[in-house]
Amino acid sequence: MKILVAGGAGYIGSVLIPSLIEHGYDVTVVDLLWFGNHLPASVPVIQKDLFHCTEDDLKQFDQVIFLAGLSNDPMAEYNPAKNFIDNGALPSYLAYKAKNAGVRRFIYASSCSVYGYTVDKLYDEDCPVNSTYPYGISKLQGERGVLQMHDEGFSVIALRQGTISGYSPRMRFDLIVNTMFKSALCDKKITINNPSIWRPVYDIRDAASAFIRAVQAHESISGVFNVTSGNYTVGQVGDLVKHEIEKKTGQKIGLEIKNIKDFRNYKVSFDKAKTYLGFQPLYSISDIIDNLFDHREYYGDFQKDEFYNITTFKKLNL
Repeated sequence: MKILVAGGAGYIGSVLIPSLIEHGYDVTVVDLLWFGNHLPASVPVIQKDLFHCTEDDLKQFDQVIFLAGLSNDPMAEYNPAKNFIDNGALPSYLAYKAKNAGVRRFIYASSCSVYGYTVDKLYDEDCPVNSTYPYGISKLQGERGVLQMHDEGFSVIALRQGTISGYSPRMRFDLIVNTMFKSALCDKKITINNPSIWRPVYDIRDAASAFIRAVQAHESISGVFNVTSGNYTVGQVGDLVKHEIEKKTGQKIGLEIKNIKDFRNYKVSFDKAKTYLGFQPLYSISDIIDNLFDHREYYGDFQKDEFYNITTFKKLNL
């Protein structure tokens, strides 16, 4: 099977692509390479704007996985116009071209951020989506655009992902567990802006597994699926990171609790993904910390611009 991964040279793609290859898939990546290329040398990588992809470019592929677009709230808020174009219009455009080219399945990397603020309820895929922030709104627009093209010959799967963390060759330290890990090692302190809000935390290895399950799902399956490793309060995440780093280093790690108001609060059920895709998360926050700690020799200076999406994005002057 031939798979095109749009935006595949980023944080998720740098873990997903080797996994796809291990499963025997023929993978090509199209990416603007904003964050460089950390993929195996054997992977064909085309540096190209996805809006310039034609049906002729896509007709050789059986499936398309869409990982492209702006990847977090700071990037979306820095340039809302580009956010709505790249997260809302671009996936719809590429799905439209893919369907016309005869591609059989389109897998869209959506986000649990579409739920916005929820109170004391585990949200499933039928619950209201209430995000009022540019990033969450745009991810929902992209999701609805690609799902609009689903029919019997064109499967569309949207994976609403939790907050991803863990080691990737294209490393980031602007994600919840990764940020706390970096702060614990560098500053001997973890800052928690609001301990009471909920987040579905997602090990990047579980994320790669979910895409594999989507690729392998029966051709009749389409729709929206929540995917995450587990639901945690931010305070709980901080305590777990503190415990693990203290255990590994023998050093005392402090906690700074700020109680800053946050309008993003959600925890999700992923029973549907278990039932229809066979998705089963394998990793906990302790496993994420182990994974990050085992690769610590690769990071060097934790402050490098390449580790922070918003810093790199601003330097691009887009």
